[in-house]
Amino acid sequence: MSEQHQKSWFSRNWLWFIPVTGCLGIILLFVFGIGAAIFGVSKMITNSTPIEYAMKKATENEYVIENLGNDIEKYGIPSGNISLKNNDGEVDFSIPIRGEKGEGTLVVRGIKTDGVWTYEDLYVRIKETQEEINLLQNEKLPEAI
Repeated sequence: MSEQHQKSWFSRNWLWFIPVTGCLGIILLFVFGIGAAIFGVSKMITNSTPIEYAMKKATENEYVIENLGNDIEKYGIPSGNISLKNNDGEVDFSIPIRGEKGEGTLVVRGIKTDGVWTYEDLYVRIKETQEEINLLQNEKLPEAI
């Protein structure tokens, strides 16, 4: 009787295994890289000074608390844009917010000049009633960075 020596699985299949796993690895790295970049940019935007200032004003406003409740938080995907160049910039953002009583949208529009933000619009639009609660009290407030 002769003994047959059978090749291992890898030595029989290496011609297709290496290219497929290499391509799959590159695709996965690309997908995870894009996901990490999107997450990083969105985290950077939502933690910017105008957004933090607007959230602070909204959570401290008694009419917003009356309509949305306590523990107001951001949720969903914010929309708009923010552009910064040295000490100047612009922000035009809408952020979905909610509390235990309801939901709304926080709108922030402003200009940054020489490191100081001036807010043109800062209000909460209540989803159920479409009422707009002005957080600036009809004045433009500069916020130093």
